Amino acid sequence: MERLRTIIRKEFIHILRDPRTLFLIVILPAMLLVLLGYGVSGETTDAPMAVADLSRTDESRRYIEYFTASDNFEVTHVVMNEEEILTLIDQDEVQTGMLIPEDFGRSLATGEPTEVQLYVNAADPSIAQTAQLTLDTIGQMAVQDIFQAQLSRVFGSGELEMPIRTHLRMLYNPDAKMEMYMIPGLMAILLQVMALLLTAMGIVREREQGTMEQLIVTPIKSWELMLGKMIPYLLVGLINTIGTLLVAVLLFNIPIVGNIWLLILLTMVFILGSLGMGVLISNISQTQMQAMYLAVGIVIVPAIILSGLMFSREGMPWITYWIGEALPVTHYLEIVRGVMLKGIGFDFLWPSIRSLIVLSVVYFLASVAVFRKRI
Repeated sequence: MERLRTIIRKEFIHILRDPRTLFLIVILPAMLLVLLGYGVSGETTDAPMAVADLSRTDESRRYIEYFTASDNFEVTHVVMNEEEILTLIDQDEVQTGMLIPEDFGRSLATGEPTEVQLYVNAADPSIAQTAQLTLDTIGQMAVQDIFQAQLSRVFGSGELEMPIRTHLRMLYNPDAKMEMYMIPGLMAILLQVMALLLTAMGIVREREQGTMEQLIVTPIKSWELMLGKMIPYLLVGLINTIGTLLVAVLLFNIPIVGNIWLLILLTMVFILGSLGMGVLISNISQTQMQAMYLAVGIVIVPAIILSGLMFSREGMPWITYWIGEALPVTHYLEIVRGVMLKGIGFDFLWPSIRSLIVLSVVYFLASVAVFRKRI
């Protein structure tokens, strides 16, 4: 244990001897969470819309009001034909368009069917899907109200009731805010990036500076050296965890519904696994630049794409799905979102906890084995 304490003390001295770097290491994850959090939490409101109302009747104006009554769309351009709508969409002046035919009011008055053409700029699929869903929902509400009004005129003045009423209850995120889903995910990615890069540079830096040979000739064991290099950064990770949680709760109003101590404990396990990956990368790298490329290309980029942070993993091909399973952040995302948003505990999270523990142990043992081979 004395050898292990010596390595830990050495790493702490290395961290503390540069206060500016230490300050950056401690404060950077919270700063990035603020910056990226505001970037992903912006809701699309008042999307610009071009309208060509060829009918110019009270019925057509009321129909347009269905779409502009909320904060979803704003009529910024009133045009005369379809060509002008398409031109505005081509120039990115508007995201959506509406073309109301000339016979719209007359058709509604006589009970005849009519058509309204809607346009959506689908260059960005995520924005297009949101706009399409919103347009469909508002359009169905407008059709339902108009249909009820027509039936009331035919069968009497009494208010007609729909035969089935569907009530939707939104769980865990009632307002469907994007930041409620993305902020916990960004926390996971930032904690992994910091832990990975700090340790990925450690051993290879000492090898370049020539101090690794001094450690090799000492009686210290491989696992003691690896663990001694990871423990100080585990403490840094704890500080980063507390900082990012404070930003999430105080700045973005993200609740922690579950047990915060369970979340912190499992976060430490996750950071330990990320540190193990960083040490493993450092062991197999010859230079700091090579370690950086390996960390970014093998871990960080796949973690963003394959972990479930941005895209659902359910529809992924089997090979990318299992690559994602090999990343600790994949399982930690289930944990952090489960504890913070759903308030679920150890029993429901056990599959993710088990995988996280196994991966953390595997990466630590792999780093020890690889280092032993290099001795």
